[in-house]
Amino acid sequence: MNLAPDVCYQALASRDRRFDGQFVVGVTSTGIYCRPICRVRCPKPDNCRFFTHPAAAEQAGFRPCLRCRPELAPRLSMMDATDQLAQAAMVMIANGFLDHDSSAALAGRIGVSERHLRRLFRASFGVTMPEVARTRRLLLAKRLLSDTDLPVGEVALAAGFGSQRRLNALFQTFYRLSPSRLRRAGSTGAQAAPITLALAYQPPLDWTAMLDFLAARQIEGLERIEAGCWQRSILIEKAGSAGMVRHAGWISVTHTAPGQLALTLPVTLVPVMAEVLRTVRHLFDLDAPMPLIEAHLKALGPTGAGIRVPGAVTGFEMAVRAIVGQQITTQRARRVLAALVAQFGEPLAGSPGVYLFPSPAMLAAQPFDALIALGLLRIRAEAIIAVAWALLDNTLQLSPGAPVAANMKSLRDIRGIGDWTAQYIAMRALAWPDAFPAGDLVLKRALGCSSAGEAAKCAEGWSPWRAYGAIRLWQSASSGAIQKGKGDEAVPAPLNEEPT
Repeated sequence: MNLAPDVCYQALASRDRRFDGQFVVGVTSTGIYCRPICRVRCPKPDNCRFFTHPAAAEQAGFRPCLRCRPELAPRLSMMDATDQLAQAAMVMIANGFLDHDSSAALAGRIGVSERHLRRLFRASFGVTMPEVARTRRLLLAKRLLSDTDLPVGEVALAAGFGSQRRLNALFQTFYRLSPSRLRRAGSTGAQAAPITLALAYQPPLDWTAMLDFLAARQIEGLERIEAGCWQRSILIEKAGSAGMVRHAGWISVTHTAPGQLALTLPVTLVPVMAEVLRTVRHLFDLDAPMPLIEAHLKALGPTGAGIRVPGAVTGFEMAVRAIVGQQITTQRARRVLAALVAQFGEPLAGSPGVYLFPSPAMLAAQPFDALIALGLLRIRAEAIIAVAWALLDNTLQLSPGAPVAANMKSLRDIRGIGDWTAQYIAMRALAWPDAFPAGDLVLKRALGCSSAGEAAKCAEGWSPWRAYGAIRLWQSASSGAIQKGKGDEAVPAPLNEEPT
């Protein structure tokens, strides 16, 4: 975020929450860096240095404030990056890519040379990619040390360090203290009960609208939404010394206060804590710069404030949901998906009747007839299996930060997937804020358009936030503000296209 120092200082002096997560301030008189909402006495302007990312502050020799805790701030909006490739790299680093792979592999995933990406990244953020990855791990470790009773060794592994010794060394180098100094009062150094962590976001968030959207699409045996709480099973695989290790459990999320959700997870998911946090932030779109989006979409009127674009637990699951939902009602799609989960999903240990969503490998190994028997048309069974194979052979990537154009083309090249389905997957799995299924009947009705071309033209002014305009109109339709066809996702559509 390129802000003038005087603007940053005004935000700091007024403790303006709109800027929380958009920059940090390094105070030269103390050697500490803070969030703009820190409650300590405002430093003099001459003692302030402003950074767009905590990694830049740490590289300049500043340590994180123990009072305002920069690790709890909403994440920086990547839409402000000066280069889209640097933006994609930052998203993937924030999601832990460099915890298990190299900068060269990251550049290859994005489709450029490592040297070119290094130059673009430093020009955009003022720091290197390894520095950002290191700060991400350090701040996660700082958070777990402060907010849980996990042993320091487990904190080191959960935060992405290879050993406790490495964590100790980096804490001394960058924070000038030992990890044990951050232990909360009364900590026993042992954690048996489920862990609850706060997840910050930049208001507004319409929590009711988010849960209504997800509840209308919940799959029996996989997830449950009740009394304002979202719950589901989750499986994350992570490389270990003896190969891939599977970590599964039941997690829940509630809205506890303006600007904050609470995530509760079992100790079985501690080794993949970073991945769980990333998944939940993506699912609830917690990193969206909502004040900016609200201002950009003001032509849509005051209704819909705080409505975000729901993400996905996994890109494969989102693709399967989208394909199954083509040209049938939401209720019918839910029945088919519940049958698919019960038939091919692995039972969650200790939770009768609860399953994990089938993996790409599981569904890729199935004959078409096994999926057709669940109520799918053959073309959709073929599309699901084709997506599974594409993910397994790495010709398709369905995660935030993955190249949009290339993966949209890969999706459209699969028989049974048209532009609506590809746009919908890009919106929710790739977290592409400008995705817009212009051929959607509900969107055309809402915009008063008779063709996809007309709808796309009407929505041009919403770019680069067209996905947020689309979700607002869908939410209005589901509440009865726009007349729809039968069902929630069942209006007629061209062959191989998913309607709303």
